[in-house]
Amino acid sequence: MSTDLGMPMPPAKPAPPFPPEVRARLEVDAKEVIGRYPQARSALLPLLHLVQAEEGYVTGTGIEFCADMLGLTTAEVSAVSTFYTMYRRRQGGDFHVGVCTNTLCAVMGGDEIFASLKDHLGIGNKETTADGVVTLEHIECNAACDYAPVVMVNWEFFDDATPQSAKELVDDLRAGKDAVPTRGARLCTFRDTARILAGFPDERPGAVDEGGAGGAASLVGLRIATGTHADEPARPAPTRRPLTEDVAKDIPASPSSHDAPARTAESDPAHPAPPTGAATDQDGDQAP
Repeated sequence: MSTDLGMPMPPAKPAPPFPPEVRARLEVDAKEVIGRYPQARSALLPLLHLVQAEEGYVTGTGIEFCADMLGLTTAEVSAVSTFYTMYRRRQGGDFHVGVCTNTLCAVMGGDEIFASLKDHLGIGNKETTADGVVTLEHIECNAACDYAPVVMVNWEFFDDATPQSAKELVDDLRAGKDAVPTRGARLCTFRDTARILAGFPDERPGAVDEGGAGGAASLVGLRIATGTHADEPARPAPTRRPLTEDVAKDIPASPSSHDAPARTAESDPAHPAPPTGAATDQDGDQAP
C-alpha cells in the first residue's frame, strides 16, 4: 500500500486495548450475548452494538475486542461493521437524526426536510453539530412508508414530518427538551440505544410498554381488503371467484418454467412421469 505520493504506507498499528476494568466488564456482557447462540460467530452483530454502546462508534479497539471474543480475524469483523449502516465509523452526537430520502418519503417531502435540516444545523450528511448533540444522516429507508415522510431519532419514529417540525425537533434535542416520538418508546442517547440493540433490557421504568403497535395508517390496506371502516370490526376477505374455463382460456401461458405445471401422468397422459430416480432428458421424457 502506498500514499498518493507513491511513498510506502507504514504498517497499521494495533488498536489500543480497552482499559482492564472496561475489558473485564465488557467480557461479562459479551459472554452473556455469545451464550444465546449455538455458534459464537453468530453473536457478532450484537457484540458490535455492545462496543458501540461503550465508545459511541465502532473503533479499532472494539473491532479487536469482538474478534478476540469470537475467534475471528479483525478483517472479518471490519467487513461486517462497515457493511451495516447502523454501525458508526466515527464519533457522533447523542442523537442520530435520520431522514428518509428513499422513493416515497422523497416524493412526500423527505428531500426538502433533509435540505432544510442541513441548512438549519449548518452541517452535512453524517456530520455532527459543534455541541455534540445531533448527527444528521439521510437514510435509504426507515421502513415506515405509510407515515411518509419520516424522521427517526436513535431509531424511534417521528412520522408525517415537515421541514418545520423537523427543525423544531432538532432544536428541542439541542435545548435538552423532551422530544416525544409519534410511536415507540421515549428517547434515550445513542449509546443507550446501542446497548438495547445489543440485546440488553431497557431499564427505564415503563419504557417497554411505550412501544405501541401499528397505527391507523398501517391498517388502511387491511381495511380496504376486508371492506371495513375504522369503526367496524374486520371481516374475512371475500372468497375469490373460481377460475372457470372461459376465463382460463384468455390467460396467456406463463413465460416462467417455475410457474408451468410439471408434465406428469395426471397432467399430460401422453408423457407419464418416469419412475422415481429414473434419468430424464431435457423435455422431461425418460432417457433411453
